[in-house]
Amino acid sequence: MGFNLDSLNANTKEQRLAALTAILKAEKEKPAFRDNDANNHIHTIYSFSPYSPTKAAYMAYSAGLTSAGIMDHDSLSGAEEFKAAAKMLNLGATCGVEVRAKFKKGFGKINHPDQADCVYMAAHGIPAQSIKPLNDYLAFYRGKRYQRDAKMCALITEKYGKFGITLDFMKDVYPLSQAKEGGSITERHLLFALAKKLSDCFGRTEALLNFLTDDLKLNVSEKIKGYLLDDMNPHFLYDLLGVLKADTKFFYIDADEEMPNCTEFVKLVKSYGAIPAYAYLGDVGDSITGDKKAQKFEDDFLPELMEEIKRVGFLAVAYMPTRNTKAQLDRVMNFCKEYGFFEISGEDINSPRQKFACAALANPEYSHLIDSTWALIGHEAISSEKGIEYGMFSEKSVKETPDLKERILKFAAIGRNTVKK
Repeated sequence: MGFNLDSLNANTKEQRLAALTAILKAEKEKPAFRDNDANNHIHTIYSFSPYSPTKAAYMAYSAGLTSAGIMDHDSLSGAEEFKAAAKMLNLGATCGVEVRAKFKKGFGKINHPDQADCVYMAAHGIPAQSIKPLNDYLAFYRGKRYQRDAKMCALITEKYGKFGITLDFMKDVYPLSQAKEGGSITERHLLFALAKKLSDCFGRTEALLNFLTDDLKLNVSEKIKGYLLDDMNPHFLYDLLGVLKADTKFFYIDADEEMPNCTEFVKLVKSYGAIPAYAYLGDVGDSITGDKKAQKFEDDFLPELMEEIKRVGFLAVAYMPTRNTKAQLDRVMNFCKEYGFFEISGEDINSPRQKFACAALANPEYSHLIDSTWALIGHEAISSEKGIEYGMFSEKSVKETPDLKERILKFAAIGRNTVKK
């Protein structure tokens, strides 16, 4: 559009929001809006992403979305900025956080590519008054995560220092994050720092490819090889990170203290008026994002898993329509109906190659996910305004509207009324 979008990634929240104000004043036309689209799983610089909360909201807006949801790992520190930017853009907005939680139920590896006996889960629709206390609760787990990050950096240095590749947590990794402002530091931060080191050491050469395949024992597709040898590729570091992330056994140390107990966390989330959601991954064939190798996850024991997450107290299942096959999606949706789970969609955004829009939602089979998104926004809005006892899964709301489908439509109307017509 001819604007300097880099200003939306300025150093401070105030500078970023001021830049958004200037851009909106200068815009001559609005994007073509996609009413049948939504994304409730957008990462920002407060976990790992090329986008500040302000820029993430603007990218969603410029892609034509009429709603957007922030979803950082272990952190809600970007939530208020995201919601402020969304309000300026007249976007429906929702706030969530993603965590890894201990789930020792005998399933082994579930939806975490690198570790067994834990699950990725999300707290969706967090009311405004619950953002700070929940973020304060997560500070302990962020601190424990930093400690393990430092150990993984030391392991990389120990194994690959002979190649001149060293990784110092405070010098190389910490500055890539927003940890000083309550952001988390994920494995992607470590790998982005490592990608920078590999770029300095090998450049965009065959020597880099040889190191990846021969020394790190990683698989690199012909497509990605082309990206990594392309001197004009603006996404080189992110593409290299994707290769490193696809198989983390060369550096990964199991998480432990940085993970809350799943059952306890579900109860906590509910006490704050938010909606605990299991994040369905499904067996992976050809990874859409290129950061997962072909492997099996929860599909073989999905019936038993769904029964267990219902018992634990989950209220929703989140899934990403572009990541899974039609058969996988049909199966998950049927289980959601059977167990009465609220269905939430979102495309995991943490790389500049990823699109904010989800074309799959234009398919009538998944159109209910649009109402779900607006219901999530409505739940968050009314819980923030009137109290969590008015939320979508509160005793009051369930008693007044016991049918989940009807309740979703009721709260979707509230959500749609949060934006200007």
